[in-house]
Amino acid sequence: MTIKRFDVLSVAKIAGVVYAGLGVLIGLVFACFALVGAGFASVMQQESQMPPIFSLMFGVGAVIVLPIMYGVMGFIFGALSTWLFNVAAGITGGVKIQLES
Repeated sequence: MTIKRFDVLSVAKIAGVVYAGLGVLIGLVFACFALVGAGFASVMQQESQMPPIFSLMFGVGAVIVLPIMYGVMGFIFGALSTWLFNVAAGITGGVKIQLES
């Protein structure tokens, strides 16, 4: 059995969803660090630094912006890499796989 071609849009959609999920996880990590930073800033009560609300806004923004950004980039690069695979498979004849039942 030989894989000669993948549907570009199908793979790009899957890659977009997978990377958006990864963006949620990374956004949550950023949000946790922002909350910890805001907590430290309020405990230290340093007047020269930004108010803690900016750290909180950064954390919430990361949970919203990163999944969108990762999803869009995952879609674009998933489509590009699938297209490149299809070109290479057309030149070389594809990828041979062996399946057992």
